[in-house]
Amino acid sequence: MALIYLDDIRLNAEVSGPVGGPALVLIHALGTNLRIWDDVLALLPDSLRVLRYDQRGHGASDVPEPPYAMGALVRDAERLMGHFGLRDAVVLGVSLGGLVAQGLAVKRLDLVRGLVLSNTAAKIGSAEMWGARIAAVQAEGLPAYAPGAMERMFGRKWREAAAMPAVRAMLEATDPRGWVGCASAIAGTDFYTPTAGLTLPTLAIAGANDGTTPPDLVRETAELILGHRWHLMRGAGHLPMVEKPDAYADVLTGFLQDIGHV
Repeated sequence: MALIYLDDIRLNAEVSGPVGGPALVLIHALGTNLRIWDDVLALLPDSLRVLRYDQRGHGASDVPEPPYAMGALVRDAERLMGHFGLRDAVVLGVSLGGLVAQGLAVKRLDLVRGLVLSNTAAKIGSAEMWGARIAAVQAEGLPAYAPGAMERMFGRKWREAAAMPAVRAMLEATDPRGWVGCASAIAGTDFYTPTAGLTLPTLAIAGANDGTTPPDLVRETAELILGHRWHLMRGAGHLPMVEKPDAYADVLTGFLQDIGHV
């Protein structure tokens, strides 16, 4: 992993796999970091050239003062792909990362040949909802916010979820300024119209226990894209790549094979 200097910001990124291999870009969720892909990465085809990175305000990347615009997050992904010379990629985004993936596909279809929209939507929540959450985090911090977030992510039995402690630790370790910045970007984003114009191969993945982006919301977004594929992961919540990495890798690899990417 290395800090990549992109004019106005440094982003922590890692590229693995053979140079010139088919590209896969992995974009994480709000309050997490590139580590959510650890278990899945080891299960993917060796031929893939995989880019994963910490979004601005997260992990080891720089933390600008909030708020952030969704356009800045999309531009970060675009510039990182350019830095590493990646084109014709399948871009997989979860939650916040799924919004970034949609924005990137709309802006730079020359860089994106396929999408995986995992536990995400064209619009996530309302500006009012995010405003209230931002105010709570600014007043009380992420440790106080964490229990409610874990219940939405993992379902009513969140305390028993094996993956929960690691995800909670990621959230609580996130710089609150970075969380607020990216939450502000989510609050201001509605991609229903631009996403409905996309026609590239798309796989949508939802978790049956996901209270943050419930299956019906994910499916509503998937149905905007002609010819999409849909997969519901039972026994998983908002981060199925952490909860069920083997099953997640199987679904992802099957899609990549079906579209001729591997």
